[in-house]
Amino acid sequence: MSTEPTATTTLLLDLEPVVAANLDRHLATAKEWFPHEYVPWSQGSDFDGVLGGQAWEPSQSKLSDVARTSLIVNLLTEDNLPSYHHEIALLFGRDGAWGTWVHRWTAEEGRHGTAIRDYLLTTRAVDPVALERARMRHMAAGFASDYGHGVLDSIAYVSFQELATRVAHRNTGRISGDPVCEQLLARVAQDENLHMLFYRNLLGAAFDLAPNTAMRAVTEVVKSFQMPGHTIDNFTRKSVQIAMAGIYDLRIHHDEVITPILRQLRVSERETLSGDGARARDELYTFLATLDIAASRFTERRQASRERANARAASA
Repeated sequence: MSTEPTATTTLLLDLEPVVAANLDRHLATAKEWFPHEYVPWSQGSDFDGVLGGQAWEPSQSKLSDVARTSLIVNLLTEDNLPSYHHEIALLFGRDGAWGTWVHRWTAEEGRHGTAIRDYLLTTRAVDPVALERARMRHMAAGFASDYGHGVLDSIAYVSFQELATRVAHRNTGRISGDPVCEQLLARVAQDENLHMLFYRNLLGAAFDLAPNTAMRAVTEVVKSFQMPGHTIDNFTRKSVQIAMAGIYDLRIHHDEVITPILRQLRVSERETLSGDGARARDELYTFLATLDIAASRFTERRQASRERANARAASA
C-alpha cells in the first residue's frame, strides 16, 4: 500500500498555517452573544397539546407570508447542521487548526437555529406542528456536498455560500416588519460574515498555492451553485417567492455575492493562470455575462408584475 500523501492531504497541510492564522483572527474578532437575549419571551404562551394551551392559527402571526417563508427556509437550512459538520469534519479532519475551526464553526452555527426557532415559536409566527414536521423531513434527508471530497471545491463553495446566507438573513430581517426579528437576523448575519471571511482568505491562499486548480474550482462552483437548503420541500416555489420579494434573487446573487468575492480574490488580475486555469477563467466570465442578462430580465419581469398588481389594486 502506498504511503505517499494524496493531493488532498498535501493541500490541507499546506493550508494549515493559513487556517491557524485566520482562526486566531476569527477568535480575536468574533464577539460572544447569547440567543436568549434576542428572543421576546414575554410574548410567549403555551401551545395546545400536553400543556393545554392555545392552538396556533395564522392570525396570530405578525409576519407577512413571504417573511414567514423566508424565515422557515433559513431555519430549516440551519437545522441541517449535523450533516454539515459531518461533511467538513470528514474533509478537513478533526485535528490541529483545521479541527479546531471545524468545531468552532459548528458551535457558532448552532446558535443560529436555536435563536431563530425560539423567536418564531415565542412570537407564534409559524405553525409549530408544520415546522417540526418540515424539520424532521429535511434532516432525515441529510446533506451531501455536491463537490465530493475536493478540498478546493468545498472551500470555494462555502466562501460564496456563507456570503449568500448572510445576505439572505439580513434581507429577511429588513422585510420582516418586526424590529426584534431584524435585530436577531442582523446578529446572525454578523457570524455568517466572519465565516465567509475565514473561507475567502483560505481560498485566496489556495490561489497562491495552486492557481489553476483554484480557478477551476471557483468556476465550477459558480456555475453550479445551489443554496444548502435546496432539498427543503417545495424549495423552488419558496425560492421564487423569496426572489419576487427581493430578499434573494439573481441580481443580488450576481452583484452582492459572486462579484465582491471575485474582486477580493483578484481573479481578473491573476497573471499566474495558464492552461486549464486560464480556460476556467474565460468560462467563468462567459457564464457571468449570461447570469447578468438573466438577472436583468428577472428584475424587469418582477417590476412589470408589481406594476400590474398596483394597477389592479388602484382600480379595485
